Amino acid sequence: MADRASGLSVVLGQAAAAASPVALAGARRAPAYDGVMWLDEVPASAVDSANGTPLHSQVGAVIRSHIVDGALPPGSQLPTEAELQERFSVSRSVVRQALAALSAEGLVQRGRGRGSVVSPRGEHHRLVQRMSGLSTQISAEGADVFTAVLALGPEQNAAASAALGGSTVVGIRRLRSAGTGPLAVIHTWLPLSIGADLTISELTDASLHAVLRSRLGVSIVSGRRQVRAVAATTGLARLLEISVGEPLLLLEGTSLDENGLPIEMFSTWHRADRVVFDLDVVGTELQNPDLERDASPDSAPMSEVTGNQRTHAQLVARAAQLARELGELAAELALND
Repeated sequence: MADRASGLSVVLGQAAAAASPVALAGARRAPAYDGVMWLDEVPASAVDSANGTPLHSQVGAVIRSHIVDGALPPGSQLPTEAELQERFSVSRSVVRQALAALSAEGLVQRGRGRGSVVSPRGEHHRLVQRMSGLSTQISAEGADVFTAVLALGPEQNAAASAALGGSTVVGIRRLRSAGTGPLAVIHTWLPLSIGADLTISELTDASLHAVLRSRLGVSIVSGRRQVRAVAATTGLARLLEISVGEPLLLLEGTSLDENGLPIEMFSTWHRADRVVFDLDVVGTELQNPDLERDASPDSAPMSEVTGNQRTHAQLVARAAQLARELGELAAELALND
């Protein structure tokens, strides 16, 4: 029991070291930004009546930039209208127009008697190592998902044909949206034998994988994925309602059925400000050269040693995660007091 208690103390000690100092500190004090501090760092010249842009747009741009780059995290209290008015030498109506525009964008929440605060992030999370698609995972969050089919029909695509083993493939282009607006553009290629009978109506507001499973008995069970950052082209920017050149997260891959046969190849362009890729990670085996060097026929098998080490590493990682979550929860509670 003493050894087990000692081991637990080590795990908890490592977890405390791994937890974010900022998150833990948040349990004891108010957020770093009190609503005015960041404003002192913004030059008054950031809003200039001589540059031709409406004053309310300039004030909104200053606040928006601090929200987008994370300087003003969700829940942060914004300066009062009077403080913004004084800082930028503008009228109260200009400030109210700026805040109203930010509220319409979903970046700011305004309430009578409590001022304006930064809204929770309107982002969705996707576990890229899971075979379930974007539609299924976002639906699991409780959000309404909408899918518009932009194109459906035979295509000539050399890469898809090589991956799927056919000269002609069926291409499907879709736009996926949720409550916050457009999230992703999906271009999928299927073998002609599978995709030839699919219709636009059955794929509208539906999961392609679910349709393949229910109507054709095709189940996708494995595959390979890769992620890269790309800039939005004119066509993608128009569909995703962003500016040309804005960053996108491109997820590409090929999926296989239970027999190892290729079923689909796809490319999905995600808005980087609305979709977050999550990854489940596991600890690697802790290597101990001294144990390996001293191993002998009379000693414990190395498989047992590494197994124990792997279990210990997983416990440390899990404890660290729990410590971080507790710190974040405490900070949120302090914020709402």
